[in-house]
Amino acid sequence: MIIGAHESVAGGLALAFERAKIDGCRAIQIFTKNSNTWREPDVTPEKLAAFREAHADSANMPVMAHTSYLINLAADKPDILARSKEALVGEIVRASELGVAYVVLHPGAHLGLGDEAGIARVAESLDEVHARTEGASARILIENTAGQGTCVGHRFGQIGAIFRQTAASDRMGVCFDTQHAFAAGYDISTADGYAKTFEEFDREVGLTRLCAFHLNDSKKLLGSRVDRHEHIGEGNLGMAVFWRLINDPRFAKIPGVLETEPREGDAPFRDEVILLNNLVGAKAPADPLPPEPQFTLEAPKRTTRKKA
Repeated sequence: MIIGAHESVAGGLALAFERAKIDGCRAIQIFTKNSNTWREPDVTPEKLAAFREAHADSANMPVMAHTSYLINLAADKPDILARSKEALVGEIVRASELGVAYVVLHPGAHLGLGDEAGIARVAESLDEVHARTEGASARILIENTAGQGTCVGHRFGQIGAIFRQTAASDRMGVCFDTQHAFAAGYDISTADGYAKTFEEFDREVGLTRLCAFHLNDSKKLLGSRVDRHEHIGEGNLGMAVFWRLINDPRFAKIPGVLETEPREGDAPFRDEVILLNNLVGAKAPADPLPPEPQFTLEAPKRTTRKKA
């Protein structure tokens, strides 16, 4: 696997590559705009040229851009849906101009419409976005979700349905988030669970569509459906799953980026990047123990009846 991290673009998009070099990254993810606003950035020809030059100087490491968190292609409100499609078009055009290969997308939340209707709306929205970005080089990567609220895409069958219902599905792939999968109920922490998870993914979506990983441990327990990332080896997933991913020959040429909380200092991801790279060829860590029960059931107290 080609290990990297989500790097800051504070001060300029091109600076992400300097930060990546300090952290020892061989792949990066960035935001090309403020992730919590609709406002589009002013990416001038000078900024584009600086980014492309820095990318070339990095030996053209794999780069993906994460879309705005406001985008919801399953939205039930016409104004939000329209803004979401407009924003995604902007992300694809901007990524293509920058030379960024992938645009990572949370498909959205149906907000009460139901899973099937939400998935159909996502596919319909993607068709419109693809039609408006004909010829763009950047590909959309659907990210599996944790399943919070009414978010679609937390089950592989739902992701497969999005692909089947989207006309230009060849312009899409998948970014597999380890924490989201675990929170959604896929126990990738054990050898058996890991094997079954990727068997199901291949059956429902297809491993050939898997283009990138988000490498995150989990603050929450299996099946919690809560999106909370933790530093590698410090959460409920444990180290064994990351050893399996790093040493799985199927994923040897796929980028995997950290989305954990940046640590203090000038190299916020370096220790975790080193930790992951050191798993290559290393002895397999033990699978984690089952989590402690959150409650206990006391045995019923024994009572004796008094003699009449």
